[in-house]
Amino acid sequence: MFCQAKGRGGGTSSSVYNVRQAIPAFQAPLTRQQVFDLAGRDDVESRLITQNGKDWKMEHGPLAKLPPLKQKEWTMLVQGVNLYDDAADALLREFRFIPDARLDDLMISYASDGGGVGPHFDSYDVFLLQAHGQRRWRISAQKDLSLVDGMPLKILKNFKPAEEFVLEPGDMLYLPPHYAHDGVAIGECMTYSIGFRAPAFQELGEAFLQFMADSIDLPGRYADPGLEPAKHSAELPEQLLTRVADEINKMRFTDDDITIFLGEYLSEPKATTYFDPVDKPLTPARFVQAANKRGIRLSRKTRMLYRGKHLFINGESFAVGRADKALLTVLADERQLDKTALAKASKDVLEAFHNWYQDGWLELA
Repeated sequence: MFCQAKGRGGGTSSSVYNVRQAIPAFQAPLTRQQVFDLAGRDDVESRLITQNGKDWKMEHGPLAKLPPLKQKEWTMLVQGVNLYDDAADALLREFRFIPDARLDDLMISYASDGGGVGPHFDSYDVFLLQAHGQRRWRISAQKDLSLVDGMPLKILKNFKPAEEFVLEPGDMLYLPPHYAHDGVAIGECMTYSIGFRAPAFQELGEAFLQFMADSIDLPGRYADPGLEPAKHSAELPEQLLTRVADEINKMRFTDDDITIFLGEYLSEPKATTYFDPVDKPLTPARFVQAANKRGIRLSRKTRMLYRGKHLFINGESFAVGRADKALLTVLADERQLDKTALAKASKDVLEAFHNWYQDGWLELA
């Protein structure tokens, strides 16, 4: 059942969707204690948010100690849970109807009764899947997105809810970017947030210029052998400006440059993501033997994309031939290869697989 609220502005999409029983009889893949354990790890991004009236506090993890379960109005957020749990990763992959280039991560929000993070908006699309208990969502397509000053959280100053939904386990709410929303736990609850990457164009532009800096080739050095005595010593000479402008205008970028940049940029894992290299890796020959028996699969943390002849994995790019491309695109799409598919792998591809295996980018199935 779809319950749709249309076109009141504020986002790139004109609709929100409240999907009753998007996943019928849904059972949360992680228990409360498992989520708490993740929040206590120093390699996992987590936050603790507490509220006392209009006073909000936020503490960054690792969270060694949490408030009592009976204490009201506190929320714990654990980011990137899909990187640490197979079931969470499998749930995230159910949303691959959105391209991997846009798919970000799965965040779990645990809240005691009355807990939330205040009325706010996100700059990206988000699916809010209720995993345990109930949460009341109030939403608004308001255009006033001004924030309260001096808060550790981005809380809307003038939130005016237009609609309200109570989500049960298996229910899901979709919100487009910049849609104001406020979720409050009714009793103890857990909500799973599936978010999507939406980098700012300024961020992309700065990163692209840095990327292109490595490929700039402007030989020679400025000189002006015909320079005449200056009438105004501090004035920039027109000849200097013209000559430098001519050289800079020689710089060009192609569609291929943009493809390679985006592939590397969007496949680059977050700075907080660390791979675990294999302690005692198999030799190349033993690895191939094991892979041919068991198959291989990408690590949960690996991001792999492709376009045309270009393959991208964890921020690196490769140009591949037609025969190798067929196999590698299957690995990127399916995130695994069985022994039948591996029988078609070239020597170069098997060598790359062994290197990725040693680095922890892929593993034996």
